[in-house]
Amino acid sequence: MRSEDLFSRAQKLMPGGVSSPVRAIKPYPFYTSHAEGAHITTVDGATLVDCCMAYGPLLLGHAHPEIKKAIVAQLEKGWLYGTPTPYEPEYARLITGDHPGMDMIRFVSSGSEATMAAIRLARGFTGKSDIVKIEGGFHGAHDAVLVKAGSGATTMGVPDSAGVLAALVTHTRQLPYNDPEALETLLTKNTDIAALIIEPVLGNIGPVLPKDGYLKDIREITKAHDILLIFDEVITGYRLGIGGAQAKFGVRPDLTTLGKIIGGGLPIGAFCGRREIMQLVAPSGPVYQAGTFSGNPLSLTAGIATIRWLHDHPAIYAELEEKTRIIEESLTGNGKTDGSFVRIGSMFKYFFRVDAPQNYTEVKECDTAAFTRFWQKMLARGIFLTPSQFETNFLSVAHTGKDLEAICGGYAACR
Repeated sequence: MRSEDLFSRAQKLMPGGVSSPVRAIKPYPFYTSHAEGAHITTVDGATLVDCCMAYGPLLLGHAHPEIKKAIVAQLEKGWLYGTPTPYEPEYARLITGDHPGMDMIRFVSSGSEATMAAIRLARGFTGKSDIVKIEGGFHGAHDAVLVKAGSGATTMGVPDSAGVLAALVTHTRQLPYNDPEALETLLTKNTDIAALIIEPVLGNIGPVLPKDGYLKDIREITKAHDILLIFDEVITGYRLGIGGAQAKFGVRPDLTTLGKIIGGGLPIGAFCGRREIMQLVAPSGPVYQAGTFSGNPLSLTAGIATIRWLHDHPAIYAELEEKTRIIEESLTGNGKTDGSFVRIGSMFKYFFRVDAPQNYTEVKECDTAAFTRFWQKMLARGIFLTPSQFETNFLSVAHTGKDLEAICGGYAACR
């Protein structure tokens, strides 16, 4: 197998043989040759229905012709300038126009960079040191948020990686998801908290959905205690609809981080928010942030093409919702009660836990060995799901009825 040979070589040259840990599938990952629409083809000649979609960015599918056209046109003009381009105010106007209360935006190169900058900005704006994150929430691979999940409302940070200073993450508190009372208790007892950063829908371990009223409750609590609310919509931004989770659930955060879909499949990130906060970012204010590839013209043109396509085809969100509903309904009535299916929009997951999890602790109760066996069977049938029980699956507009039949058939046969 060519994939096995490539991985063997990569292990000698790259840590773990991969560029990101999630790709280290045992005994070895498959290597992709090319992709189009809802399918990827491996170097070994297998064609797979892709339900990973690069972990979220490819809402329109692989190699969408409109995105490809925009990228090719920009390539003819050059792909990196180190100067402002006309695309920046154009795209800033487009994104802020889709998010009420979002006045200004700074483009960066990744979601991790966006959350790191948003946290720094929150501290700079409030003059406070600590932040709060949700257990199981993922906000990138920078020090302040690489924190092991705890089990209580006032859990202090413990580094989740070697090389992260324990003294740094003591400034990161953790709370369980779907527990507004825990947030109220924590903020009542602590006055040096700058912000709560939260995935409105937990994507890195999910999807785990918010209970009715939860997001509105935490908005009111953060306002009452005068701390900033940061929505990390790197996954949910433009995936749950125009305006993302904040539009879907009717909650307006102070700051938002975006990524994935807004780059049209190319690297990008952004942090955005109220004018009075964003004006503190350098060079207009004292909170420093910079990057050589920020506002990259290729990423911006691909992103603009993606968002304009979504504006021109608003019905696709209902169509995507229908696709995941079809998968869910195919699982009912077959007598199997070994798990639970969770979906929202085009995000979905089968949890090997009878009741749908509502927080990180419950997600950890899933039968991961059963998931691994299931995942391997699905891959053998030509269905590529995200390779962990703790990762969301994604559909795209490119998934056809035939693809859905294959996915449903796989769930019926492999569970």
